Amino acid sequence: MQSKFNALALTGLLTLGMTAGAALAQDQSSAPPPQSGTYGTHNHRMDPDTQLKRLTKQLDLSSDQQSQIKPILESRQQQMQALWQDQSLSQTDRRQKMTDIQSDSTNKIEAVLNDTQKQKYEQMQAQMKQRMMQRHGGAPPAEGSASPDGSTPPSSPQ
Repeated sequence: MQSKFNALALTGLLTLGMTAGAALAQDQSSAPPPQSGTYGTHNHRMDPDTQLKRLTKQLDLSSDQQSQIKPILESRQQQMQALWQDQSLSQTDRRQKMTDIQSDSTNKIEAVLNDTQKQKYEQMQAQMKQRMMQRHGGAPPAEGSASPDGSTPPSSPQ
C-alpha cells in the first residue's frame, strides 16, 4: 500500500513538474529578449555597465575615458539586440553584421585608449576570441594569420 502511494505521489509530482516546465518555457519563448546584455542564446555578454567596470579595472581607465567608452558599449548592445530580433537575416548575414558591429566598437574603444591600454585591450580581445573558439569546438587561427577584423593575433608562448 505504501509503495502504491509513493508511486502515485511521484507520478503527481512529475506531472506537476512537466506542466510547470512547459508553462515556464512558453512564457520565456514569448518574452522579449533579456536586457542584461545577452543577445539571444548564442552570445553571453555583460551589460555595458558591467563591461565598463571590468575595462576600468583591467585597463585603469580615467573618468574621461569611461565617459567616452560607455556610449560605445551601450550602442553596441542596442545594435546587437536589434540584430538578434531581425529574423529577416540569414545566419551568415547576421554573423557578418555582428562581426562588423564588434569591429566598429573595438576601433572606437581603441581610439580612446593610450598605447599601453590599447596593447592590453588587444590581448584581452585575443584571449576572449581564443576562449570562444575553444568553447565552440573551432580551432584557433593559424599562427600569424589575420583574424576576421584584419588584425594579426599576438603569438602565444609555447
